[in-house]
Amino acid sequence: MLKTKISIISVLTSKIKGLIMNNGIRKIFSEVPKTYELVNHILTFGFDILWRKKAVKIAVRQGGTHWLDVCSGTGETANYLANHANTNTKVYATDFSLPMLTEATKKPNGDRIQFALSDIKQLPFPDDTFDLITISFATRNISANRDALETSFREFHRILKPGGQFINLETGQPQSVIIRRLFHLFVKIFVKPIGSLISGSSAGYTYLSQTIPRFYSTEELASILKTSGFKTVTFKKLLFGIAAIHQSLK
Repeated sequence: MLKTKISIISVLTSKIKGLIMNNGIRKIFSEVPKTYELVNHILTFGFDILWRKKAVKIAVRQGGTHWLDVCSGTGETANYLANHANTNTKVYATDFSLPMLTEATKKPNGDRIQFALSDIKQLPFPDDTFDLITISFATRNISANRDALETSFREFHRILKPGGQFINLETGQPQSVIIRRLFHLFVKIFVKPIGSLISGSSAGYTYLSQTIPRFYSTEELASILKTSGFKTVTFKKLLFGIAAIHQSLK
């Protein structure tokens, strides 16, 4: 039944370094799907739920018939998208972790979402396919360096229809030095210990705790989106800039 639910798409990259990193991250996420959402809710005091719903509300305003959630993980955002989809709208979700997607199929709207296991840099869709692409708290995982992030953003741009939009929900760097330092201190003290305790994956939450402090600021990410080909980029900061929603149009 699972094989009919998820289409398995194998994608090979030409860069050995990229393969090693992808395999490492894939292994990390294969260890945490059962507790991934619970840890997120605890560490963000439930704000991640509110932020995902806010991002989805912004995302669905333009309508359209083909929506895609990339790096979907356990399918939270895809499930929220499906809540807003009418009978003419198809919702897709992709991720490179089979255990995460397996959890995603169990969501209330799992039977309304088409799942694909695929690499972010070579998505299995033709040019100009989607009216909407979303990503939530996963951009840090595809940003080994600026070139790698731009490659992924250009791939999203490729499969968006002209006029289509890309919604990016991710952590940021508060402008206030005091708030930024407190935020980084919280991440250092709590993310690894609590995440490791609940999930049993020390490697997973060591990695996740390291990606947050070194990620781009809201303004820097907007610049990268423009460099990647998006014509119009706006953003909304959340909770003093601890997170942000970027809205980019093709």
